[in-house]
Amino acid sequence: MLKISNETIQSAELEYKLKALQTLHTPKAAKTLARWLVGIGVFLFVCLFLPWQQNVQGTGSVTALNPQDRPQTIQTAIAGRIVKWHVQEGQFVKASDTILTLSEVKDEYFDPQLLTRLAEQVKAKEDGLAATRTKITALDNNIRALEAGLQFKMQQAQNKLQQSRFKLISDSTDYEAEKINVQVANRQFTGGENMYNNGLISLVEYEKRKLKVQESNAKLVSMQNKVLVAKNEVLNAQLELSSIRAEYAKEIAKANSDRSSAVSYLADAEGELSKLKNKLSSVEVRVQQRAIVAPQDGFVVKALKAGIGETIKEGEAVVTVQPDQPQKAVELYVEAMDVPLLSKGRHVRLEFDGWPALQFSGWPSVSVGTFGGRVAVIDFVNSKAGKYRILVTPDPHEEPWPERLRLGSGVYGWAMLNDVPIWYEIWRQLNGFPPSLTEEPTEEEGGKKK
Repeated sequence: MLKISNETIQSAELEYKLKALQTLHTPKAAKTLARWLVGIGVFLFVCLFLPWQQNVQGTGSVTALNPQDRPQTIQTAIAGRIVKWHVQEGQFVKASDTILTLSEVKDEYFDPQLLTRLAEQVKAKEDGLAATRTKITALDNNIRALEAGLQFKMQQAQNKLQQSRFKLISDSTDYEAEKINVQVANRQFTGGENMYNNGLISLVEYEKRKLKVQESNAKLVSMQNKVLVAKNEVLNAQLELSSIRAEYAKEIAKANSDRSSAVSYLADAEGELSKLKNKLSSVEVRVQQRAIVAPQDGFVVKALKAGIGETIKEGEAVVTVQPDQPQKAVELYVEAMDVPLLSKGRHVRLEFDGWPALQFSGWPSVSVGTFGGRVAVIDFVNSKAGKYRILVTPDPHEEPWPERLRLGSGVYGWAMLNDVPIWYEIWRQLNGFPPSLTEEPTEEEGGKKK
């Protein structure tokens, strides 16, 4: 101010009178807002350097760890018609409890006495087999008896042949001796005739020598006949030997033929008996299959067939059963690029549908309403939409999962990884990079060391 005049103008009074001057000052609200914005900016800048735990996110549902504990549909092994339902939906059943009863729809099983008749056929066939075995034993004994008889008859015929040969030799020897006797008698007769003509011997002596010649010739003829008879006996003995051999061979061949027929019938009958027993066993099992039973303890979830008299085919599902007290697990589906970062035993935070929760994925310690878990299984192939499935089991060191948790409930999960600054996590998310690890997971995967 130059202070040329002694009168001064107060700035407050001037500002009050001149509205234009009032607009030149910064409003108090703007100053306050600026201070807040600066403070928030500083706070956010500081937060950029706070630690943030990286994670792999996935969605899925509650399931059972063991396949036998998962909901299963019970199929019928035979075609039939529903006769009676023994359970209601939501009812608890124990293993082997009857769920429903079927009746037959195939005409070959209509006979109510089918099992009895098949058992009678099996018994009759077994009796026939026993009789055939007895016949075979008898034929074996007959064959042995024929073979023994053949040996005896052959020995007897050979002995007779040998005797005939010996007799032929004896008669032939006598025949040769008698021929010599005839020659001697003829010489004596010729000499006696000369002597008689010369009067050296009497007529009586001459007649004696003539009679001796006749007797010797007669004996020679007789011995010749004996030799011929002995030869015939030898021939007859040889023929008898051949006849015995042929006769017994025929009998033995017939017995062997009967035995072969019996053995063939026995084999066919045993095959038929096996078929009958197989059919009997199959019918017995089929009768048991008419009652569809629960394979294990559980709850009847839903009947897939309804009413009485409805016909169902073989292998058709009739009811869904949820096993009792399954070992619960969570199946999460994660992106393929995140799978190499996971390993068995990795900690997971879970948020279940129906349980209020406040989750800070980067700060799991301040999360509320979430539950802990551990990675138990990582699939080796993708499941759906190019994602991979992992199975998460409850963490024994944290709060247990809710008892009323139902299989199939939706789940949102975070597999926790390493700590990084928030600014790095924001930069990674903006660029679409996967989380980072300082080293490759070394846990055992599928029984092999990574």
